[in-house]
Order: sequence, then structure tokens, then C-alpha cells
Amino acid sequence: MENSTQGSNLRSENSVSYESPYPIFAMAVSSFAAAHHGLRRRSVAVGSFLEEYKNRVEILSFEEDTVTLKTNPGLAFDHPYPPTKLMFHPNPTASMKSADLLVSSGDYLRLWEVREASIEPVSTLNNSKTSEYCAPLTSFDWNEVEPRRIGTSSIDTTCTIWDIEKGVVETQLIAHDKEVYDIAWGEAGVFASVSADGSVRIFDLRDKEHSTIIYESPQPDTPLLRLAWNKQDLRYMATILMDSNKVVILDIRSPAMPVAELERHNASVNAIAWAPQSSRHISSAGDDGQALIWELPTVAGPNGIDPMSMYSAGAEINQLQWSAAQPDWIAIAFSNKLQMLKV
Repeated sequence: MENSTQGSNLRSENSVSYESPYPIFAMAVSSFAAAHHGLRRRSVAVGSFLEEYKNRVEILSFEEDTVTLKTNPGLAFDHPYPPTKLMFHPNPTASMKSADLLVSSGDYLRLWEVREASIEPVSTLNNSKTSEYCAPLTSFDWNEVEPRRIGTSSIDTTCTIWDIEKGVVETQLIAHDKEVYDIAWGEAGVFASVSADGSVRIFDLRDKEHSTIIYESPQPDTPLLRLAWNKQDLRYMATILMDSNKVVILDIRSPAMPVAELERHNASVNAIAWAPQSSRHISSAGDDGQALIWELPTVAGPNGIDPMSMYSAGAEINQLQWSAAQPDWIAIAFSNKLQMLKV
């Protein structure tokens, strides 16, 4: 996926694929680089999507220098229900040993320790005060500034902030009027969420009684499915609507009206990710099988922006990650395939 010419296509030496025995949904790329025989190696986690209790998570090794993805039979484990999201520790050097931490959401929030040749469960966190069961978790986000904090979103309208070092709930908020589908941290104590009620809301943990609605779906009660906060410029975030080909770019200084709407997908958008090294680049992927990279103009206009590069997977893409540790690589998942694309 060269970015020098608009609409450029991928060359074979700029990609590598892994074919799983299962359909893939959840996916994560580690921030932790391990040295292995002189090569830079990172972990990529993929979670199965099977409509049954027993699902599977596999950890692959991605070696950038040789552009290879390798499996390790010891680095796979059974997972209850399909994981709705996977995420490696965002800042492993701050607290980690040689191992890495992986978190998954689904029926509960679960922490796993990824060792050299095995994976060990660390803890299972349940936010229900009244039952051994909790409402399913739709997503979560790990706070890069305060890595002890993870925020989860749930179908029960709540967002829960965990202190994972103590294994306790820091706070739980009724965040929306309907199911909460995604959550994203901005600063240490500020997060945003999107919901089936069609709103983007920002919360500050210093004032838990109030939230700020910065965007609402043009058609009432059209759910917002995903949210991505621009870590290079916290004024901007992006969201996607259910059954919509648009990526909506928001400026939190001017609520209600998007600063841009990216409308070049030919079907529903499923995933969005800001570039880790640039405040003006964002990627998107959708049911049209396209992964697009956009460069936002410095003076944004609402329409008419074309992607700077594109890649066709040939199948509906349901997941996309742009790792902070690997700004040259984007990971996409479609059907039972994981693909690393060099940008």
C-alpha cells in the first residue's frame, strides 16, 4: 500500500498473511519489541469468532526484517466466548518484565501474561456488585498515561474504570441511554464513549456527575459503533455510524458539526485507526473489502476528500489496527485471515 500515488495497490513484498483455522474478529499488535536471533519481533494476537462458548486466541510473531508471521503452539489458549477486543500493554517498559500483558473482553475483562513459550491467566475482573455474572463487554481501552487504568464499555449502558493493579473498580458510570459500544481514553482522567443512542460523550473523572455530548447521529437513534481518539492531537476524534459508509471526523472544540466526513467506502465502515506518528492521517476499513488511508487537509472541509492510498482485501474487513510501535505497518483481519500491510 504505497502512499506515493493515489489509489496505489499493494506489492507482494509489502504484505504478509496468516490463515487461521477460525474466523477472526479481535486483533492486537504489541508495543513490546523482543530481540530474537538479531531480528525485531513483535506479537500479534488474533481472536476467533465462533458462535459457541469455546473460542481461541493465538499469539503470532511478526518479524519486520524478514516480513514473516510465525505461530507458536504454546502461545495459544482457549477463551470463553469470542473476545470482543484484545489489547497488549500500551507501555510495557513502564511496568513489565520480559513478559507482556494481554487483555481481552467478552463476558468479563481478563488479563493474561504472555511469556516466551506459554500464556498464563493473571486475573478475571467482574464489574457486577450483585452477581457472579456481568453484562457482556463490548469493548475497552487501556490508558496509556495511567497504565493501571482500563475503561470498559457494556451493553448495560455503563462504562467501568478499573484499577487493574489492585483488581478493583475505580468508578462505574451510567454513560448512555442505551448500549455502549466503544470507549477511548484521551488524557489520564478523560475518556469518551459511543452508544446505540447515537451520541459521542466525553467524561472527566474529576467531575463524574456530568458529561459533554459532542456529536449526535443526524438520524435519531442511529447507533455509533466505534470511536478513535487522535493521540497526536487530542482535539480530534473519529467515529462511525451503523450501516454507513462515512467516517465522521470531530473537533471537540466545535461540537455537533463534523469537521470532515470521509465518504469513499462503497459499503459500511467497520474499523478506524489514527496514525500513531501523524495527527493528520487516519485509516479505515469496511464491508467493501477496502482498507483506505486518508490525509486530512490542514483546513478541513466537510466533503470531497479522497483517500491517499487504498488496498483491496477481496473480502469484508472487520478489524484494523495501526500499532504505535510499528507506524510502517497496518494489520487487517478479514474472514479467517490476518494480514500485515506495509504503508
